[in-house]
Amino acid sequence: MHDPVHMTEDMRLIRDQIRRFVTEEVMPNGEAWEAEGKVPREVLREMGKLGFLAMRHPEEHGGSNLGAMASLVLSEELGRSTFGGFSATVLVHTDMASPHLVRYGNDEQKAKYLPKICAGEIITAVAVTEPGAGSDVAGLSTRAVRKGDDYILNGAKTFITNGVHGDLFFVAARTDPDVKGSRGISIFIVEKGTPGFSVSRKLDKHGWRCSDTAGLAFEDCRVPAANLLGEENKGFYAIMDNFQNERMVLSGMAVGEASKALEITLAYLKERKAFDATLWEKQAIRQRLSMLAAEVEAARQLAYHVAWLDEQGEDCVAEVSMLKAMSAEVANRTVYDCLQFHGGMGYMRESTIERMSRDARLLPIGGGATVVMLEEVAKRL
Repeated sequence: MHDPVHMTEDMRLIRDQIRRFVTEEVMPNGEAWEAEGKVPREVLREMGKLGFLAMRHPEEHGGSNLGAMASLVLSEELGRSTFGGFSATVLVHTDMASPHLVRYGNDEQKAKYLPKICAGEIITAVAVTEPGAGSDVAGLSTRAVRKGDDYILNGAKTFITNGVHGDLFFVAARTDPDVKGSRGISIFIVEKGTPGFSVSRKLDKHGWRCSDTAGLAFEDCRVPAANLLGEENKGFYAIMDNFQNERMVLSGMAVGEASKALEITLAYLKERKAFDATLWEKQAIRQRLSMLAAEVEAARQLAYHVAWLDEQGEDCVAEVSMLKAMSAEVANRTVYDCLQFHGGMGYMRESTIERMSRDARLLPIGGGATVVMLEEVAKRL
């Protein structure tokens, strides 16, 4: 397939470098990481040395100051790794958690944390989701009460990627209990090891097995007032702002995973024989795979169009929401049919496509469920 029209030569070079790293360092080792339940720190530090973790961050703190296109290229190539947990570990750090610091942190906060974030020496997580508040961010109940030079945090978070092994957490908490809904929410920088902050539970997931996911507990957790990120009571708007980037990279991940699933399945169909012919010689199978390829390519083109719109400074909430809904559903249809085409082998744990089918299932859930995305689109029709 041709590259998207907005793909520049610089982006092609970045793509090729990431793809080479994924092929040489991730794909041969991912199964061991799945069994261990985490991505090794040395791998993340190596990605930091190569500049992969800092493409969107300011140059003065070790970044490359690139735009949304770089994030999309990164997410698509990580999706092609076939290990959704690896992709999630990296993208939460690069595009879902640390951007809060870049966008809303003051000079002191950025100088303190960003160089190590760019280098992979500090791994970040964003703690918004609660047992009673997922896509409904305005419904969160974790409290932060100002006492002197500190805030005291109490509450619980769940489904937090990088929650077990992360070092720095951007935590959403309600600072004004007298207002309802989206108002009165703030974001705090909370370091691992802060008294009163703990991992309450390591979660056992259906897929994304090599990303660590946790429930977090805050029990009279004392956080310095200097760790307030941005303005007090304005955190909801920061979360919504970064959701657009989060949804874009999840879509890139979906496109990359679906594209790789098609490649793997096509190679299998051209080798596997049944009834004296390869499966690829069956018209119904060829046509179904071709339609899936068309849907994946359409999602890919939309993804790069969205990244381009973002780089032009356009309001593209509708397009991002369309993309997130479409790409996640296309990825799931693709891996479902690819598993079916593999027959019994596709159902075996030793099969790459079996793991990919489990990993893909989270895509219509995380970062805004498909039904929520479609409502965002509907509001703007």
